[in-house]
Amino acid sequence: MTVVLKLGGSVITDKETPETVDDDALTAAVDAIADADPDRLVVVHGGGSFGHVAASERGMGRTTGSRDAADVWAVHDAMRRLNDAVLDRLHDAGVPALPVHPLSVAARTEGNELSLPLDSTARLLGEGFVPVLHGDVVGHAGSGATIVSGDELVTRLAAGLDADRVGLCSTVPGVYDADGGVIHRITDVASVEDALGDADATDVTGGMAAKVRALLALDATAYVFGPASLSAFLAGESAGTVIDG
Repeated sequence: MTVVLKLGGSVITDKETPETVDDDALTAAVDAIADADPDRLVVVHGGGSFGHVAASERGMGRTTGSRDAADVWAVHDAMRRLNDAVLDRLHDAGVPALPVHPLSVAARTEGNELSLPLDSTARLLGEGFVPVLHGDVVGHAGSGATIVSGDELVTRLAAGLDADRVGLCSTVPGVYDADGGVIHRITDVASVEDALGDADATDVTGGMAAKVRALLALDATAYVFGPASLSAFLAGESAGTVIDG
């Protein structure tokens, strides 16, 4: 079974404090992954207070780019350092994780289409490793370099690797309805559109509405859940909000 898991940047960092890892939360997430020991797992993590802050300070987004190498490096370097922290924790827990940096493999066309070749990721996965990708900057035809979000990577990985399950671990226990309760299942965006809110803190890649729309387009069943449900998701159980289009 192939599982694609995203650890939200708001889960593993303090999004209100620039470039600060939430040590306890990251350790708990890594422990859940190590205890589950899934056969085929790909991990993606968000930018949190690392990439989002760096990109926001430089006015970069998914369609607004920069041709200044210093800008591009600043964002990538922030994400690389966060990725290093995630990899270090995974290695300490005995997880055979290896990084895949999107800057080196992905690109956007002038029409904003994302190309993400998966040969290296698929080969690592097939050889028993856990590929770990992250939000990043990528070359963008006509725009220099722009941001690729972890959510975009998740949907491309899920489709390209024929994933069986997709999980987005966020700081909330699921997708909330208008009354603040967790929606158990979403099969179309129209039924929950009014309840979907914007992103919190500094986020250049969109909020819950964008996540739900992207997950509904997948063939695989997806789940949005909080850290407390990560172990259940990795064990193959239902968790948080089920998104199945």
